Amino acid sequence: MLRHFDHAAQADIEARYGLPLMETAFDPELIMPATLGQVSEAQWVESIIAALGGDERVRQAMAEFVTIRFWVDEEVRTLLARAQAQVPVILVTNAMDTLEEHLDLLGLTYFADDVVSSARVGVAKPDRRIYEIAAERAGAAPERCLFVDDRLQNVEAARSLGMTGVHYRSFQDLAAVLG
Repeated sequence: MLRHFDHAAQADIEARYGLPLMETAFDPELIMPATLGQVSEAQWVESIIAALGGDERVRQAMAEFVTIRFWVDEEVRTLLARAQAQVPVILVTNAMDTLEEHLDLLGLTYFADDVVSSARVGVAKPDRRIYEIAAERAGAAPERCLFVDDRLQNVEAARSLGMTGVHYRSFQDLAAVLG
């Protein structure tokens, strides 16, 4: 919800090369080791290339795929910054070992009070432990935490721990609870 990727560019690359890049890249057997910090992003990319046959065409497609533009939703950033004046803002993300580099590119390195990256803590959403880590870093009981995510499964997992959960589908969902 804060960081967005160009899905049209992803679809364009898939269509031009005739490869199931998204399906392959996000196959749990390939993505989870990278998300949990067990392999690097570079190793994840190599695993995708191997799964797709490993020829030069696949390598070129992946070279384009991993450089797809991403950006910050400035409305969300502004709203979170206002909330941060009152409460800690902890980013909880299923990410790879390159998250810090991405945060730096986006100007978010010092934005949040803390970042709980799955690659750094070794657990990923929707595992309850990642929410417990976030609550601990916020210095609050889970029942006093608001968790917002674009995946309902992650929101439901946070709710099961006692957090208030908001399923983010548009900026209005966030504005309704923080506005």
